[in-house]
Amino acid sequence: MTSSQDHKKAGAAPIVLSIDAMGGDLGPATVVAGMSHFAATHPDTRFLVCGPEAELTRLIDRRKELAGRCEIRAASEVVSMTDKPSHVMRNGKDTSMWAAIDAVRNNDATVAVSCGNTGALMALSMIRLRKLPGVNRPAIAILWPSRNPQGFNVMLDVGADIRADAEDLLQYALMGVSYARNGLELERPRVGLLNVGTEEHKGRAELKDAHELISKAADRAQFEFVGFVEGGDIPGEACDVIVTDGFTGNVALKTGEGTASLIGDRLKEAFAYSLLSKIASVLALTSLRRLQRKIDPRRVNGGVFLGLNGTVVKSHGSADATGVSAAIKLAFQLAQSGFSDRLAARLASITDIATDTLAEHHDMEESPK
Repeated sequence: MTSSQDHKKAGAAPIVLSIDAMGGDLGPATVVAGMSHFAATHPDTRFLVCGPEAELTRLIDRRKELAGRCEIRAASEVVSMTDKPSHVMRNGKDTSMWAAIDAVRNNDATVAVSCGNTGALMALSMIRLRKLPGVNRPAIAILWPSRNPQGFNVMLDVGADIRADAEDLLQYALMGVSYARNGLELERPRVGLLNVGTEEHKGRAELKDAHELISKAADRAQFEFVGFVEGGDIPGEACDVIVTDGFTGNVALKTGEGTASLIGDRLKEAFAYSLLSKIASVLALTSLRRLQRKIDPRRVNGGVFLGLNGTVVKSHGSADATGVSAAIKLAFQLAQSGFSDRLAARLASITDIATDTLAEHHDMEESPK
């Protein structure tokens, strides 16, 4: 299999993605179906598929879109959703998740994709890929549909770590800015810090400290800090990057997905209520399909692990074939743009900014009043 470094030299060589076929709630058949959906419109992509060889061979052979485009990396064990990250780190060497991450570590693939246990995936990614210099805690960033011209806002962290102090939130802001520049092509992203209100006196102590740190770093890191934002601003126009801790971010993410699903269900019920409403649904079919595409969480499925020596995309565990295909599409776009190298270079350039900002902050705290 050609390495990712060779791909860059060759230019026209196919992009290789490593896929953990066993991590999802719906099993490997759904993962392979998602691969097939994506492959139908991206003929230059190749896959390293990690899991039991016999089962994956059988599933892949049924999909003509995948013919000649998959290499199976045999892995006999699976990381379950109930496995503790510490157990997986000690005993997970023969799992499909480990194999998918190692393919990126060894430059056999550019990006790894998994629907598996988030905690275990982050722990293995940190151990196998290592953190980038200057990064205290990696974060999971997602693209959230928004009213902004780019169509999405970046939000992080959404689950890598449930706690974050002021220094962590500053790093999340800098990583989010890098993602917005590389992923959304925003030259000067606007950053908001998620809080219970926009007033500067509101929120926990670490949020107030983070507000000061991010504000001080804004000019040197070339982004605009808009201050505190609220939950209603996540899909709004107030900013491009929303910074929060993993606990709050994950709750917001799951709430948003649940709300989108509820809206879809209620619309179906409303249009099925009577003969007239059924006729109205036929007349509005095109508009309804457009709305469904915009609010369907499956179509923006995939969180990116930021702050590592390599790119990992985390898909929802319950993702169906459409969701898996969306996560693979995100991985492909990141690989195509050289995201990992560009992000590492950007983070290296802003590490000094974070260090200097923290030093200035501590000096101000220690100076006599």
